[in-house]
Amino acid sequence: MKKYVMALDQGTTSSRTVLYDVHGETVGIANKSFAQHYPKPGWVEHDAIEIWTSQLATMKEVLQKADVCAVDIAAIGITNQRESVVVWEKDSGKPIHPAICWQCRRTAEICAGWTQDGMEPLIREKTGLVIDPYFSGSKIKWILDLDPVNRSRAEKGELLAGTIDTWLVWQLTGGRVHVTDCSNASRTMLFDIHRLRWDDDLCHLMDIPKGMLPEVVPSSGIVGYTDRQWLGAEIPIAGIAGDQQAALFGQGCRTAGTLKNTYGTGCFLLMNTGDKPVMSQNRLLTTLAWDIGKGPVYALEGGVFHAGSAIQWLQEGMEMVGSGKEADILAETVADCSGVVFVPAFTGLGAPWWDMYAAGTMIGITRGTTKAHMVRAVLESIAFQSLDVVDAMVSDAGKQLRQLRVDGGVSKSSFLMQFQANLLGVEVLRPVNIETTAAGAAALASLAIGLSDADTAGPGCATGEIFHPKMARGQAMEMHQQWKRAVKRSLGWYSGTTDVQI
Repeated sequence: MKKYVMALDQGTTSSRTVLYDVHGETVGIANKSFAQHYPKPGWVEHDAIEIWTSQLATMKEVLQKADVCAVDIAAIGITNQRESVVVWEKDSGKPIHPAICWQCRRTAEICAGWTQDGMEPLIREKTGLVIDPYFSGSKIKWILDLDPVNRSRAEKGELLAGTIDTWLVWQLTGGRVHVTDCSNASRTMLFDIHRLRWDDDLCHLMDIPKGMLPEVVPSSGIVGYTDRQWLGAEIPIAGIAGDQQAALFGQGCRTAGTLKNTYGTGCFLLMNTGDKPVMSQNRLLTTLAWDIGKGPVYALEGGVFHAGSAIQWLQEGMEMVGSGKEADILAETVADCSGVVFVPAFTGLGAPWWDMYAAGTMIGITRGTTKAHMVRAVLESIAFQSLDVVDAMVSDAGKQLRQLRVDGGVSKSSFLMQFQANLLGVEVLRPVNIETTAAGAAALASLAIGLSDADTAGPGCATGEIFHPKMARGQAMEMHQQWKRAVKRSLGWYSGTTDVQI
């Protein structure tokens, strides 16, 4: 019997590989960062080849660290930054343009045009999404629009497109398999989440040849095998899910009404809504959570664009702190923010505002403001953004929030988790293993090869610490209102108007 399951966790700033034994215990981790490129304000790019080579390097490194042979790997699960997209040549495998990151706002004008043309109701009905540069469809269109030759080649079947899971599977299989799973497909603004297929009308609207899009497969199931050249063995690729859906699965949120928040580069809240999609009245997203062969499971989602990246900005951009831990320590040297509020709209705002023209804002600064107040305001902004999404989600689902399960690297901040519990007024549960994204990918792969079943609680489910609310509700509500006032001042900055209402 083969002894291990490998999870590839391809994120926005780094590629990680986690090796689990058949009991779900971690036996090895390898991580490698890759470059972020910002060619223009609001633009974010990655080198797709570097993404692939960094991921492969971590796969080899984790095997070496754990002293494990590739022939002992039972299956590979993949989870990935979702809306980021690559377009490449089918024959050579060479990308025709850098990968456009999910954070990138370069397609704001394209999306604004669709909105002005009245396309949002159609797109929302079919995809569960709002029109926003966040999603993959407008990015593919932008790449094809760069040169008429690009679109001609795409129509001839010479170019392929895909989100990062698709790119990795294509590379791992030596260019033999071009697939994506339903959770990633549902983030493109091209996929009908009700009929579970690429939509002809939307492909026509965005002028994207459907033939360049990958085949859509379930989230759990063998889709292909790794080429022997990479690790020396043919290993089944048996699980695929977007990072947030993988975290939802890894957290054990497998029944309707359960909710998690992943604090990573961005901050993403998903609530399992079962086998029926709930269409949001509060501008949240309706998305596919997974399909493990028993039909689709849906979720409500709210995305915060900047969480860990806001802390990274403190470190690298402002040079105020040297690490996330140092940010926590500095924040706790002051009792509060002394009236300072920070809105991290570096690339617009996500749910529930969806304002691509919002600008990053720090307000309430006085002569007495210190670096500690600013750092604390940045950390608190992550919790305020999450609170707004939770409020919208609870309203849409008609369910009372009883607890929030958390994961992701930024959830290691006990200061932030306690403040989140204070704002929400409910318990915040942090698991022993905060890497539930990788755990979810491994669980989906394990399920496909019979190592586990759909009800098996994975390593992401064991609670490590519970944060109980310690703030009076009146104080929390007052702070929330002040936050909303600050958000309102950030809206519409780059459009010259403030036309988004809270």
